[in-house]
Amino acid sequence: MAMDKINLIREIRELKTHLSYSKNIGFFFGAGTSCALGVPNVEILTKGIESKLNGSHLANFKLIKADLETNITTRKVNIEDILNQIRRIRELTGETKKVYEGVSGEDAKLLDQEICTVIYDIIAEKESVANIDNSKKFFAWLSLLNRDYSKEVFTTNYDLIIEKSLEASQIPYFDGFVGSYEPFFWQESIDKFVSKNDLTQNWIRLWKIHGSLSWFWKEDPKTKSQKIIRIGKIDNIKDEDNELVIYPSKEKYDSSKKQPFIAYFDRLKNYLLSGELLFVFTGYSFSDQHINEIIFNCLRQNNRLTALVFFFQDAEVENLYKQTSSYLNLNVFGPTKAIINGNLGEWEYIPTYLKPNENTDSYWNVTDNKFTLGDFNQLVNFFITNSGKKDILESV
Repeated sequence: MAMDKINLIREIRELKTHLSYSKNIGFFFGAGTSCALGVPNVEILTKGIESKLNGSHLANFKLIKADLETNITTRKVNIEDILNQIRRIRELTGETKKVYEGVSGEDAKLLDQEICTVIYDIIAEKESVANIDNSKKFFAWLSLLNRDYSKEVFTTNYDLIIEKSLEASQIPYFDGFVGSYEPFFWQESIDKFVSKNDLTQNWIRLWKIHGSLSWFWKEDPKTKSQKIIRIGKIDNIKDEDNELVIYPSKEKYDSSKKQPFIAYFDRLKNYLLSGELLFVFTGYSFSDQHINEIIFNCLRQNNRLTALVFFFQDAEVENLYKQTSSYLNLNVFGPTKAIINGNLGEWEYIPTYLKPNENTDSYWNVTDNKFTLGDFNQLVNFFITNSGKKDILESV
């Protein structure tokens, strides 16, 4: 069956108008944004970890992975699945000598710590050589946008590229942690939206849904419960006694307090329901059901919410279409395919549609006949070119 044709030039004009007139714009960064800057994605990370483990750690890792492969058949088992399972074992065995699926609770705890240390090393090493110029440009652009609304960035990435980019450009941001010696998570700061005349209103809000390489579990000696603290620059992760908080398990924390990830999910929901909003996804492949559920529910409930999704691969477009064909407030842009107003179609590039000075270089590759904004680097360039402030931003 032939697919509908979607007029590329017309849709991009629409998109530019949207971006120019939207007062309230938010962002969701998935692994693809860090990947575009040279930080490994989950699949590469999973291979990297396996190659760095040895002895009983490697044996247990392989056991758990093989066991998961019998259940997860639609895609490759990744490190987040494995960590989830390890944490389940820790919980079920009480971290004792008890064995579950061939792995004892004690060993599971040690394996968890080892994997997190390896993840830290792999990502920190790649991050230290990553070129963050485009990330810096993006935040400089975001920072210059309309001042009436707080600017919110949600991310599933645990690397520190966003923090490094913001700090290198001296752009103030807030992530829900307060304090300076051992910054702690302060839930109240996330539950409320800031009023118009608050100084911090123009700070960028950064919500790290899957944890961060700078978060650690710290046990309170009195109550024996765990809290999360943020530690800045670390020279050697092996010297750090506290466990890293990434891809967080649900059972670990003091249940009387709402932990960051839960508070961030609530924030995402409240933000997406808060009236008129343009919400942009980049580098996110919609593989996390928990997040998707919130997004789809909000798209249904708030007809003043418009979501724009930029995909690196056409397969992601088709996959999302199966889940969301009925949403008219969701526009999805892939290399050769797109979903516009609920219709899946193929891009049609008609040069005769162009006005005399109109240029398509910032979003279309004429040689490959492909739309390029699924690449974060290209997307940043497009935003900046479209803003008319390119020279100011590049000089920043």
